[in-house]
Amino acid sequence: MLADDELCLCFHVSYRKVIRYIDRNAIVVPSQVSECLGAGTGCGWCRKQITRLVSDVQLTPLRDQSLDDWLRDRAPTATAHRQGREEHRRNLAEGSSRDSCELNNT
Repeated sequence: MLADDELCLCFHVSYRKVIRYIDRNAIVVPSQVSECLGAGTGCGWCRKQITRLVSDVQLTPLRDQSLDDWLRDRAPTATAHRQGREEHRRNLAEGSSRDSCELNNT
């Protein structure tokens, strides 16, 4: 995934917007990211990735490398992201309580 790819597909919020919001506002609680254009408040698919990004931004400053490079090892591939969200939406439609939000970096 690249920084300008969408993290929150419901509200079309990019990784770049979320990561910069976390960094600039010193976010420590993932739910605070919902103030960033509603990210994480739709279907719920992106919440685990947002939680992971909040932790990663706190642990690894963004200052010395491009956002695409920083994100490369922290986000799923575009295919994994798309497939995971499709599964999540199917589970929601079926009323499944199974957690399919876990993202893989493969």
